[in-house]
Amino acid sequence: MRKILLLKLLSACLVVTGVNAPVAAEEMSNYELTQRIKELEKKAGATGVSDWGADRLAFSGLMEAEAGYENIDYADPARDDEDTSDAALATMELGVDAMINDHVSGRLLFLWEQDDTEPVDLDEGYITITSGNAFPVHFNAGRMYVPFGNFESNMVSDPLTLELAETRESAIRVGADLNGFYGSVYLFNGDIDEADEDSHLDNFGANAGYALQTDDFALDIGLGYVNNMLDSDGWGDDIEDTMKKKNFALDEYVAGLASHAIVSSGPIMFVAEYVTALDDPEFIPAAGGDGFRKEKVSAWNTELGYFFDLAGKPANAGISFQGSNNAGDFLPETRLMATVGVEIFEATNLALEYFHDEYEHNDEADVITSQLSVEF
Repeated sequence: MRKILLLKLLSACLVVTGVNAPVAAEEMSNYELTQRIKELEKKAGATGVSDWGADRLAFSGLMEAEAGYENIDYADPARDDEDTSDAALATMELGVDAMINDHVSGRLLFLWEQDDTEPVDLDEGYITITSGNAFPVHFNAGRMYVPFGNFESNMVSDPLTLELAETRESAIRVGADLNGFYGSVYLFNGDIDEADEDSHLDNFGANAGYALQTDDFALDIGLGYVNNMLDSDGWGDDIEDTMKKKNFALDEYVAGLASHAIVSSGPIMFVAEYVTALDDPEFIPAAGGDGFRKEKVSAWNTELGYFFDLAGKPANAGISFQGSNNAGDFLPETRLMATVGVEIFEATNLALEYFHDEYEHNDEADVITSQLSVEF
């Protein structure tokens, strides 16, 4: 619209002034004037002004400000207990989705988190190609979270299943959705390789499930598999730090399995998820000597949520019982938590959460978090 107004204004100036014009403006017919405007529009397009409008772009964002209190009670009497509190902008996201044409789209998501080592991170950036409705196949290529685990939750804090198994990689993925059934396969080059092996696209996985939604009922059940769960952003980073400190290499990839079920009926929502490694990871010393083995780790989450109106505002409350096996100090052995939240203004939510953690070595932690979030 700006371009058209500018060109019309320019044409009007030509009509009024006629200065240095090869043809006097007052002598130009309407047809000639129209042709002149079209020529100017073509030149404008050639210099980079495009009709590929902003209606093809969708912007989204999220900001989460949190204040919290944490008390850690160590089982070892030689360690002093910890008692801390803090307030911070915990999360900031900015996303751009571009619909290039009927079959091609692109997504960019920039993320900043308080505990992240990088100031701003490209959280996601990938291209999607779809085949259309006749045979609904989609292809993704780029930086993405591979579909291993679901991690659905209404809590403020991430579930333990996510902390263990969420995996972000530069990957290639092919999937399909048909009559509620969905599935995909994917391939990527992970950060942790087997001993004496070069870096290749030798990490892969698959997921499958079924989703159903009506006006008052929703169901989502699914399974996921990955041939090397040690490349996860949580457990994998913990393992990688251990390998570097001890100068060890991974003997063989350790596969992982994930399953979930999410059921919603009216105002009630139930979530159940289980993620586990399928074998013990074994490590080989880089400079000779004996290797060592770590026990396979698993995590689970059960959650019950209730949605209601509070003084005319949408609100929710929930309880969750979570846990892990063989995670040591990396994840709590059990976590009991509760949360309540209310949408105080449009797209503005205020929530309060409490959880109690108990670890394998009998350490305990109590955490209270209040969160104010804005989503657009």
